[in-house]
Amino acid sequence: MWKQYFSRLEKILETVERNEGSKIEEAAQLIFGALQRNRLVYVFGTGHSHMLAEEMFYRAGGLVSVYPILETSLMLHESAARSSKLERLPGLARVILERYSLKEGDVMIVASNSGVNAVPVEVAMRARELGVRVICITSIAHSTSVEPRNPAGKRLFEVADVVIDNHIPIGDGLLDISNTKVSPASTAVGATILNSIVGQVAWLYSKKGELPPVFSSANTQNGDLENSELIQIYRKIIPIL
Repeated sequence: MWKQYFSRLEKILETVERNEGSKIEEAAQLIFGALQRNRLVYVFGTGHSHMLAEEMFYRAGGLVSVYPILETSLMLHESAARSSKLERLPGLARVILERYSLKEGDVMIVASNSGVNAVPVEVAMRARELGVRVICITSIAHSTSVEPRNPAGKRLFEVADVVIDNHIPIGDGLLDISNTKVSPASTAVGATILNSIVGQVAWLYSKKGELPPVFSSANTQNGDLENSELIQIYRKIIPIL
């Protein structure tokens, strides 16, 4: 049975590659342009989607100019059940974003598989009000199967500049065992999409003859030294480094 998960995950990744390539390239171009202007890339998600924000941050082989929005009440380690309620709370997004100095020309990546809850939708909407370009990663199939849970009556894909469909089926689970969906895939596919964007951004730098600003693994011979130099530069604008 476990092999079926690999097989179905591979098919989803092939579908993403076949259908979302132009969106991945568009997202990379937005990010590359922002970084060339010394802007930042913010990443946000609630529940398990917050892991995608962490995936892009301070990552070996990852971009330096990434500022994750990590709101602990919307993660799972304080109270999983409460986090599900809070991500549906209208107005919370604006309060969260007050802590960050979003500027026109920045980029915001919002990940939400369902794309219907108030907080991720309102984060995207508020970011765009501030002149920030928004990239979203979401499941169109799931999102269109349920009603929006926010006062605007919007789904995430309706309020983003670049929409990348992760092609995850309704309910996330890829295996049907005893009439129960198990083995979710949105995190695995979302991380793959994000890292493909990172690779594309690095390639755009190389086309200009420039070194992409990325972290090294701290567990390589010169990793700590290389990273410490970057941290000293970027900590002024990303204080959690």
